[in-house]
Formats: sequence, structure tokens, C-alpha cells
Amino acid sequence: MAEYIAEGSETTIIDEAKARRLIDEMLAQLGPLNRVLILPPDITRYHSWAGKLTQLLYQSLDSGAHVEIMPTIGTHFPMSDSEIEKMYSGIPRDRFRDHDWRHGLARLGVVPGEKIHELSGGRLDYPINIEVNPLLVEGDWDAILSVGQLVPHEVIGIANHAKNVFVGVGGADTINKTHYLGAVVGMESIMGRAANPVRAVFEYASEHFADELPITYLLTVRGRDSEAGLVTRGLYAGNDTECFYRGAKLCQQANLNLLDEPLPKVVVYLEPEEFKSTWLGNKAVYRTRMAIADDGELIVLAPGVREFGEDPEIDRLIRKYGYRGIPKTLANVAENPELAQNLSAAAHLMHGSSEDRFKITYCPGHLSQEEIEGVNFAYADLATMAERYNPETLTDGINQLPDGEEIFYISNPGQGLWGLRSLFEGT
Repeated sequence: MAEYIAEGSETTIIDEAKARRLIDEMLAQLGPLNRVLILPPDITRYHSWAGKLTQLLYQSLDSGAHVEIMPTIGTHFPMSDSEIEKMYSGIPRDRFRDHDWRHGLARLGVVPGEKIHELSGGRLDYPINIEVNPLLVEGDWDAILSVGQLVPHEVIGIANHAKNVFVGVGGADTINKTHYLGAVVGMESIMGRAANPVRAVFEYASEHFADELPITYLLTVRGRDSEAGLVTRGLYAGNDTECFYRGAKLCQQANLNLLDEPLPKVVVYLEPEEFKSTWLGNKAVYRTRMAIADDGELIVLAPGVREFGEDPEIDRLIRKYGYRGIPKTLANVAENPELAQNLSAAAHLMHGSSEDRFKITYCPGHLSQEEIEGVNFAYADLATMAERYNPETLTDGINQLPDGEEIFYISNPGQGLWGLRSLFEGT
């Protein structure tokens, strides 16, 4: 096991030139490389800097190696040509491969039910099939480079590392059951924490089933600079878990926004090219609900949101069952086989609810009032709310409007986690 890059701090800024040097040093340690598969995230992680790292990897490898690239879309839509060009400009389109999370997968092994029983505190006892796209095991790769960002995440505490493989190019059983595990254990006990039950499942799978795959992880930590722009604070790479845990410490420093008092009103803006569904847009809920006061309100400005799920079946299930909280969703899973067979959808319904503790008001660009209220959110007109809470004039954090109303504004929920300091003592 080896760690190739461990560079970063709260004040570090890694620019393209430095990243190129670090990447070339890493590739020299991995070489010789004739066949390389790169696993970067899709357009929903546009701000991760993984697109730039993938470009740098391709530029360094292209002259001497055969390179293929499979975006780790998980349950998301495949990337369009325009999205690929935007995120991975300069890389030929024929280098890219699509992933299908429902069909044609290669099984690596099974995490036994006894392990899930242990990790869930006795709440669950199902086995989990660990499946991946067959390209990973049939490609005779000298290296598989998994690229992504360490950032707080609702399912796995801090995203990336093995999740990018087992979920990003994984199968339905893995995705459904790990998402449900996280929801049943409790999102508040997971988010922002490096070690947790879902992470333990992926570490078990890595150790027992994927040790012969030549996977190296290349991980960024991103943070805001003095002018509120995103910069890369850390870059970590290795073929074991140490690169993750080292980077996760910096992620907690850079991306946990801890507050002393709960917030009565939070306004979140969802950038339209990144957030087209509530499946993704509900980061506005996940990443703020530990900061919002009882009887408070979350207002979500969502000009690009046009659907609920990124998968047609999940979209249908969200519309049918709605965001109605843990007790109701657990009952629906027990009573309805169609939901029990799509546990990632059930987990999402739990994550996206306020558990009736605060009000969630969605202001979508392409969904009707009837559709929004049908899934148990409140609805407000986007144009009206965007005029009052103008993303062009608001700044991240506390804002006072001309009439005296005070709100807390977040321009991109995907880049952090907001919660009460008391909930993270000792993290």
C-alpha cells in the first residue's frame, strides 16, 4: 500500500501548475503504464476540480498509454456531449464510456448480512452484492485512477474514495442497500464524519473483493478563498485508505460551517446546469437541516429543477410516495414491494424530509405547484422569490434585507455542510 500525494492545509492553494507536477510525480511512481482507466465524476460534481485533474492525467498519459474514461454517474443520467466538452475539454469524445447501474454488471463479492447487522446496530441484516461495471475487471488495466472531491455527503459522511467506485460505477443492489443503511442509521450521525457504517461497507468491499484491482485514488479538497471563490486546498493520492483519512481531516476544516445558534430562515440557490432534479437539488435540505431552527424555513431557489429523480423509475416513486419523513417511509417500504426494491429511493425520501421540524419551500423553474405540493414540499413562484432573495446581490452567510428581514444565504449547497457546533464536538 502506498500514498503518493499528501499536500494541503487550510491556507494552501494548489494551482494547475502545481497539480500537474504532483500528478506527474504520482504517475512516475505508478509506471510503466500502458493501459489506464480513469473514473472521474460527472457534471453534477463540476466544481470538484476533477475535470481539470482528468485533463491533466490525459495529457500526461496520452502519448504513451491507451486511456479510457468512464464518468462515475451512479444513478444519474449519462453525460451529454456538451457536458463532456465543458468538464473535460480537449479530451476526444471516443475516449469516454457510459455506465449502466442496472444492467450487465460484474459481481465482485457479497458483504454478508451479519456484517450489515453489526454495522447497523441490529436494524438491518441483508447481504449486499458488490457489483461494478465489467470494464473495471475485463480491461487488463495497469492502473485505474479514481478521481474526485472529498466533501460532506448525506450517505457516506464525506464523499469519495471507494464510494466513487462502488457507487459511481456500481450496481443497483450496492447503491440501494448502502443508501438505505445510511438513512436507517441516521443522516445526522453520518454527515461530515469520516468513519461511519456506510464507509465501513466500502472498506470491507475494498479489502475483500477489490484488492487485485489496480485502483489509485486522486482526491481534492476544495474551499473558498478571501474573495469567496473556490480554490483547491488539498490534493491526496494513494491506493489505500490513508489518503482518504488524511484528506478528510482537511475537508472537515474547509467544508464544515459550524454555527453557535440555529437559523430561522435559510435561502439556498441551485445553479441550473448542476441541479436539474430534486434528487440532486435536495442537497439544499441535506446540507442545512442540522443548522435550521425548529419551525424555521428553508427556501430553495431552483431554476433548473425539472424532475424529481434522475432515473425514470425513481422519479415515479418520488412522485408517488413523497418526502414524508422516516416513520412514513419505513412503513411504505414495509407495505410496498416496489419501494422495497428501490431502497436508494426510500433513503432519498427520508433524507429530503424535514421530519416536520421546519418548512421546505421549493421554487422550481420547470415543475408545477401541484407537482411540488404532491411530494410534500411547499411551493412558491420562482420569479417572485428570486426578486426578493436575489442571488445576484446576496452574499454567502447572513444578509439583512431592506425591510429588515434577516436570512442566511448559501450559493452552492454542494460545497459544504452547515450545522450547529454542538453537534460536531469531538468530530
